[in-house]
Amino acid sequence: MKSSFIALSAAAVAAIVITGVRDRAALVETFGIGRSNLQTDRVKQSDTPGSQPIDVQAVADRLQEAAPVLTAQAPQPPQAPAPAAPAVGQQQPAQLGQPAQQPAAPQPAAQPKVDESALRYFASRGDKVRLQAEISRLQALYPSWVPPADPLAVPQGSDKQLETMWRLYSEGRYAELRQAIADRRTADRSWQPPADLLDRLDVAEARARLVNASDLKQYATVVEIGAATPSLLTCSDVDVLWHVAEAFIHTDRQQRGADAYSYILKNCTNPQERLATVQKASAFLPYQAMQPLLALEQPGVSGAREFNSIRDDLARRFVAEGNADPKLDVDGDYVSRVARLAETEGLASDALLLGWYQLRRENAPEAEKWFRAARAKEDSASASQGLALALVARKAPQEAEDVMFRWRSDSQDATDTYLAAAANLMALQPPANISEDVLGRMAKEVIAQKYVPAAQQFGWYARSLNQPQTAARWFETALRWKPDDEPSAYGLAITREQLNDRRGVVEVQRLWAGRSQRIATLEDTSLSAPSAEAPLPASGQLSVAPMPAQRPATEGGAALPSRPAMRPEGSAIETVTVQRSARPPRGCSTTTDATILRPDDALSRGWCLMDLNRPMEAVAAFERALQGSQRRTREDAAYGQSLAYLRVGLSNNAAVAATRAPQSRERAAELQVAILADRALAAYGAKRYRETLIYLDQRAQIKRETVDLMVLRGYCYLNLKMYGDAGRIFTAAAATGSKGANRGLADLRQATRPETSG
Repeated sequence: MKSSFIALSAAAVAAIVITGVRDRAALVETFGIGRSNLQTDRVKQSDTPGSQPIDVQAVADRLQEAAPVLTAQAPQPPQAPAPAAPAVGQQQPAQLGQPAQQPAAPQPAAQPKVDESALRYFASRGDKVRLQAEISRLQALYPSWVPPADPLAVPQGSDKQLETMWRLYSEGRYAELRQAIADRRTADRSWQPPADLLDRLDVAEARARLVNASDLKQYATVVEIGAATPSLLTCSDVDVLWHVAEAFIHTDRQQRGADAYSYILKNCTNPQERLATVQKASAFLPYQAMQPLLALEQPGVSGAREFNSIRDDLARRFVAEGNADPKLDVDGDYVSRVARLAETEGLASDALLLGWYQLRRENAPEAEKWFRAARAKEDSASASQGLALALVARKAPQEAEDVMFRWRSDSQDATDTYLAAAANLMALQPPANISEDVLGRMAKEVIAQKYVPAAQQFGWYARSLNQPQTAARWFETALRWKPDDEPSAYGLAITREQLNDRRGVVEVQRLWAGRSQRIATLEDTSLSAPSAEAPLPASGQLSVAPMPAQRPATEGGAALPSRPAMRPEGSAIETVTVQRSARPPRGCSTTTDATILRPDDALSRGWCLMDLNRPMEAVAAFERALQGSQRRTREDAAYGQSLAYLRVGLSNNAAVAATRAPQSRERAAELQVAILADRALAAYGAKRYRETLIYLDQRAQIKRETVDLMVLRGYCYLNLKMYGDAGRIFTAAAATGSKGANRGLADLRQATRPETSG
């Protein structure tokens, strides 16, 4: 008999033909596969002796329109009514040990010839589920067939080998079954195995391969097997659908995976399987993709919502996603549910979820409430860190420092949070009354971690207490850790002036000549510290800009020429329209968290910081501006960030920054020229003279070489003992009046002078 039906492994339920038709109709809609199989089913059923042709496509269309609910009962043609098979799990006429109840209608005069060998085998094994499924399948194929009152009374016949084959199939011993079929066909060429058995075997083997591939994480193979065997992808074996959905997600086809889960919730009726489907989906799909699936929830038998038993866990999962992504707008119902759980169950973990969720959305008062609740239940590093950040946000750093001191060494995040609280405590205006014990423990941690913002604030705090000698030492310490920290340099200059240390003041002014107007003139003599609150990202992670590497002044006996200015001609200050004034814009001379600024304001602050020669702070401002939506703002921010990195010698970072937004041809050329020049200087400082020449050659192809770079080229030749080339370059550069070139000629003469004895 030729029939198309769903076959399962030894542990799965054998589904009826019409169930397969319904599932596959939905399968066409969900997965885009299996339509050819629907046509094949129509042909096979029409060719079956004793059966009425079933218009499968018409059934599928009706089911699609009516949002079908799958059952285990096959529809009967009106012209030949047959007794309906009872649902699986109910008391059956065909169940073992029970007398059959005959249908009211008289049986047809002639019963069709039906292969009842599988029916008898399942009955003999006591497998009631498969027995009922087989009865339903045969009724769908043969509407006039009436199931026997006692399946055990079905004659066994003389075909013991076929009985053995059914047993092998039932036990999942597919390889042995294949071998038994092959052996019998070899011994008896006239014997043909039942098509029913072969179809079941093919699908069961495909299922085994699919599950094995999923266990081995061969997800592409899982999808291929599922596409090639659409009869597997039905509600009769939801486990296979779960494997296929997971495979789609792991092969970067998240929407297809969501479609697979949606197919189950739209077409399958088993409550446990539907609930497990949502649980599995939530482990792989993000918040947004889960909402359409949850909308497919059905009312329970008692009227309760279908997924109520897992709704609390789902709410916790979604709020946790909101903690990781501050832009994710989690439905307020989920947040409220977690809040009710925190109040009723009293778990510290729920309060922590809510605290971080609110802190990430800059709702410090609400975050503080939940962090305090969490600490009341269980004082942990995470709860204390969150509370400290919330306290700093509402200008209560003294309590924040006290809260975090115990946990300051628990993790790097905890250490950063403690240092931020300490820096903000000393930055308070008017200055806070801090005990000597607290000052001592803060100073110890600042020195151990070399935390520049706090060291700088120690300097300003000491000035507020009229302790200039202590303030000067703290400013000097901050500059050792971060030489380009302009606020510390300014603090050191005005403190040395207060101490009448004119030589020290001149030294600071010399080092910062051309980089800081206020250090050069010392016009601003205010003793108050700039507002230098430590940045407080919602994640609680605090970053400190890295210090640029220092370069030696001389290399290999040849004096290293002065470093050329790294700002290209036509600098960003000239090409970007920014309001200028005699003094820096308000807030530019103080330390501010750039992440709280609007992108346009952050861009203006970045250029202002560049004017003050505070490039690493400018990098952070330009980073915020890069998040803007305006194309021009992003272009200018990428350009400015590249210039800032170049100013501190980070040419690789500059190259990356230049690619973060499209640049005009002129700007791209300027940046390329500057980056190559910076790389040439870095290579020279590392005594890689041939590499220096390569960078200089690449730059010369874009723009004519400047005199100072000609001198650098000459020194490369000199160190490589290519004296003729060095002399040619130094002579040409000296003709322009370059002092560096004249010095190079002197070094060349010294290097080539014959050694004298004695």
